Amino acid sequence: MIKVYCYSKCTTCKKAIKWLDDNKIEYKLFDIKEDHPDEKLLRKLYKKSGLPLRKFFNTSGQLYRELELSKKLPDMSEDEMFKLLASDGMLVKRPLLISDDNVLLGFKEDEWKKIL
Repeated sequence: MIKVYCYSKCTTCKKAIKWLDDNKIEYKLFDIKEDHPDEKLLRKLYKKSGLPLRKFFNTSGQLYRELELSKKLPDMSEDEMFKLLASDGMLVKRPLLISDDNVLLGFKEDEWKKIL
């Protein structure tokens, strides 16, 4: 079963969910603000994705800017980044799609078509 972490007020998340529905792809939806991934899951997803850990951050989010993370992340250890990501779902790039074989961050229709 595909899992999708979204924020209900996010327009990109709404587009992603509409795309999944239009393509009749079954998924389980999680509210990234209320039921965000914990550190253990984030570590697993990071390994599975093959992406740099910084890609997991929602760089356009208000909290990211408030915490001035663009300045702080370069000096943070991986452990510190994981703890920070796990502390608040609004720091995690969304939508976050998890399938048996893949992890997708953000919604790029072409990328989702290839994987799903």
